[in-house]
Amino acid sequence: HDFGNLITAITGYSDLLLRAMTPEDPWRADVEEIRATSLRAADLTRQLLAYSRRQVLAPQVLDLHEVVADMSSLLHRVLGEDAELDIVSRPGTGIVMADRGQLEQVLMNLTVNARDAMPRGGRFTIEVTAVTLDEAYGRLHANAPPGPYVLLSLSDTGTGMDAETRAHLFEPFFTTKPPGKGTGLGLATVYGIVKQSGGFIWVYSEPGEGTTFKIYLPSVTGDAVALAARTDASQRPVTGTSQGTETVLLVEDETVVRSTMRRFLEAAGYAVLEAGDGLEALAVAGDRPDTEIHILVTDIVMPRLKGHELAARFQALRPRARVLFTSGHTGQAIADALPAGAALLAKPFTPDALTRKVREVLDA
Repeated sequence: HDFGNLITAITGYSDLLLRAMTPEDPWRADVEEIRATSLRAADLTRQLLAYSRRQVLAPQVLDLHEVVADMSSLLHRVLGEDAELDIVSRPGTGIVMADRGQLEQVLMNLTVNARDAMPRGGRFTIEVTAVTLDEAYGRLHANAPPGPYVLLSLSDTGTGMDAETRAHLFEPFFTTKPPGKGTGLGLATVYGIVKQSGGFIWVYSEPGEGTTFKIYLPSVTGDAVALAARTDASQRPVTGTSQGTETVLLVEDETVVRSTMRRFLEAAGYAVLEAGDGLEALAVAGDRPDTEIHILVTDIVMPRLKGHELAARFQALRPRARVLFTSGHTGQAIADALPAGAALLAKPFTPDALTRKVREVLDA
């Protein structure tokens, strides 16, 4: 939590400096390196949280076919011109309850691995199918519960792996790449995301015979209306800009983080009221009964009054206002404390991510 706040502040102040600098400023390259390093630290934090299954997920009903199809052009570019990408799936065969962003990270990490395993090119096949596992399969595969699953299979025609490599594949910081070419967290991250999503993963590989990853995620069955009603953030109407003129009530107990958030929201055109905790936020709102507050942006874990308790009391007074939660704390307990469908921005985040998310929640 504390590290997320620090990284958010470092990234924010770096951006403030860069916006004030001209392209010719002799210090610009140094500030850009500070910002790039802070973003790498943020990525490392997210990977460690994914491996340890401590991320706050935002699961929704998804068609895995659509997720793969939407990413196909990006995955093709990642593979490079020498490799072929084959996608075998059809709509409606892969309905799961999962976090879309995390599934996209799984696809990206495994595609990067396939690219590295095929330096001279080859074929990468992604297949989405519906399967049913019985009790006999479960006994042979880590006691996987029997029932309907969606199988996401990813196969490359690359160099393959020996038994020793396979035995350590999902360990954090294990890598076969030379120093400086990888953190060894890519597959550990994939493993954590799959397990936290209620699924399991197997790898099949032999030297010179390529590699296949098989990911099983519990299938969502039932009325197709559930799929049509999903609140996929990527399909919500947005203005196409992060700018706005609405009034934001910003609540954050870390002064340095609140300061950077306020400056970027104001730079994007928003009017900002701020408070250091929940009780202070209610007082700020109460002192301005004639001021329309369009959105409450609040940290979740704060002294005196938690973010979700503040949101409930605030919306009782301002029922038209939207709410965006932020948090650097981890674990599903944080997500469980929030109302269903609540918008959450996890720390550390960049200023652009903040203004985009505020705009998205306002336009939803």
